[in-house]
Amino acid sequence: MGQRALFLVACIVLAAWCAVTTPGSATADPGLPPVGGGFLWGVSSSGYQSEGFAPDSNWSRYVGSGRADNYLNSVDFLHRYDEDIRHAADLGVDVYRVSVEWARVQPSPGEWDFSFYDAMIGRIRAAGMRPMITLDHWVFPGWAVDRGGWRNPGMVEDWLTNARAVVDRYASFDPLWVTFNEPLNYAGKEQEIGDLGALDVAPMIDRMVAAHRAIYDHIHARQPGAMVTSNLAFTALGAAQADSSFIDRIADKLDYVGIDYYYGGSLSNPPNLIAALTNTASPLIMEPEGIYYALRRYAGKFPGRPLYIVENGMPTFNGSPTTDGITRADDLRDTVYWVQRAKADGMNVMGYNYWSITDNYEWGSYSPRFGLYTVDVTTDPSLTRHPTDAVGAYRDITANGGVPAGYVPTRAPALCSLQDLPSSCINPVR
Repeated sequence: MGQRALFLVACIVLAAWCAVTTPGSATADPGLPPVGGGFLWGVSSSGYQSEGFAPDSNWSRYVGSGRADNYLNSVDFLHRYDEDIRHAADLGVDVYRVSVEWARVQPSPGEWDFSFYDAMIGRIRAAGMRPMITLDHWVFPGWAVDRGGWRNPGMVEDWLTNARAVVDRYASFDPLWVTFNEPLNYAGKEQEIGDLGALDVAPMIDRMVAAHRAIYDHIHARQPGAMVTSNLAFTALGAAQADSSFIDRIADKLDYVGIDYYYGGSLSNPPNLIAALTNTASPLIMEPEGIYYALRRYAGKFPGRPLYIVENGMPTFNGSPTTDGITRADDLRDTVYWVQRAKADGMNVMGYNYWSITDNYEWGSYSPRFGLYTVDVTTDPSLTRHPTDAVGAYRDITANGGVPAGYVPTRAPALCSLQDLPSSCINPVR
């Protein structure tokens, strides 16, 4: 019997044992308190995915090869950043996450242009929000590609030259910092779009570990009291690998644990389970309570360390309804409910960012729509930002410190969530 089959059998046995204690419907939680002062509400974005007018980079070369949908100019954040920042401020959020794209600020070795980021980050601060700056969101300059990218041992020093320049320029804005966005997924994407071979993955991760450790010290030298992380893409089947190959190796240089959570998987929702076990595309049913299990895992792994949901959101495909009919607003409220529950249960959750403020280029396609504001890049040349139902929902959440005390989630917790086995069967959320 294969490993996956054994895993399924174990799930079924555990499910049979705990089925009588697993709730079949959601019930009100009359004592749920708001998150309280100091909690950070935010929105997320990334440079290449939203800016448009992309400079020469690993990603612009990949798209130019015809292996992905036409990039066009995405949602043109390069020229419309003021509008999007204003929309975020109107939501009442505290944090606006962006990336400072290496390919744009250093188009060739020794040549620097910070003009766009000076204006944009200054605008975030002027609007009353704190920037969260990602140093590497999977994009690096074409000249670094020509040097071999992450196969090149010299990539670490090239990367640090750029990262130190960014830190020196923006440390006075007191940003939160993310070094590498989802490092293991980054390595996987480099295998997909570049010429990174299977044997090159481990050296790439080694180099990212070295780069993170070095820039962490530089950030703290320039910004006393800085908060630095490298956000991890939480998936139940990949958490152990992510921890051992990256997170555990930088644990002494993580001021907070950044977590990205999107998709669930459980015995209740076989399409999600099959997708997780076979790594194949499948219609996914949202399981908001999985974010509680993700937080619980890392609260246990790093007792007392602040936890921050750096990315969370819900995809729709070209605006079509979700598989189970949940709306963006309901998914947001249900998810925030579980974040509040985690904090109320003693987990040190410091913030939550919604991905993303607008639809954008989702690494090869405009079909997945994650935006609070939807933008139809392929058919609307005006790139009009249309608010979804989640805009009003998020505004209420930030104003009230979460959902109301008696909020009833629209979806009951799934049976035996993959996000935290076997604990989700033995000690399920209610």
